[in-house]
Amino acid sequence: MSDESDVRRIDLGYFVRPAGECGTGHARVEAVLGYLVRRPQGLLLLDTGMGAGNAEVDAHYRPHRTELTRALATAGVAPGDLSAVVNCHLHFDHIGGNPLLAEHRLPIFVQAKELAAARAGDYTLDELVDPPGRPVAYEELDGEAEIWPGVHVVPTPGHTAGHQSLVVESARGGTTVLAGQAYDFASDYAHAELAARTGHPHPGHRPWLARLAEFAPRRVLFAHDRAVWTP
Repeated sequence: MSDESDVRRIDLGYFVRPAGECGTGHARVEAVLGYLVRRPQGLLLLDTGMGAGNAEVDAHYRPHRTELTRALATAGVAPGDLSAVVNCHLHFDHIGGNPLLAEHRLPIFVQAKELAAARAGDYTLDELVDPPGRPVAYEELDGEAEIWPGVHVVPTPGHTAGHQSLVVESARGGTTVLAGQAYDFASDYAHAELAARTGHPHPGHRPWLARLAEFAPRRVLFAHDRAVWTP
């Protein structure tokens, strides 16, 4: 496990989730966040922002996008500096920059079942999954994988059947979990983690919480919440 690890959040914009999807009777503004992971093996990016060009999606979610190149520039990074990409899942608000990165032939790690669902239609924006004339170099995973030393992809199904999270180990700073949309909010994760740890799992208990706990994370970060879970 390397001491040379750095995780940096990048702001990819926000959208407005309609009241009917929130369960509260009120619309909710949600951040769209990506994460850069710097390791001796290179620079990895989790999620690439919101896709553009679909009028129906824009009317429904009213997205305000920060284009990927501009978002990366705030961290002093260009698309060509990246070594690999992980998509937590393939909904439009997590893969908007994939067509751009296809031009750089970057490997994009995704669960095989997630890619199959996306390609089956009526799931996401098809042109982001397989942009015409720009084949994406998907690296299909079937379950958990250590893609770089100390960097683990862990299946965390729930939001989608093929959702995955990223675990970044560091002897210096402790382990960070980049949970994507495994839970929408840090508080939701906190409630579920406490229930599981104290032996009071609720009906929506997710068995993979035990696997994440084995890594003894020092912090857990999310795709739509700037709040951070700590033990």
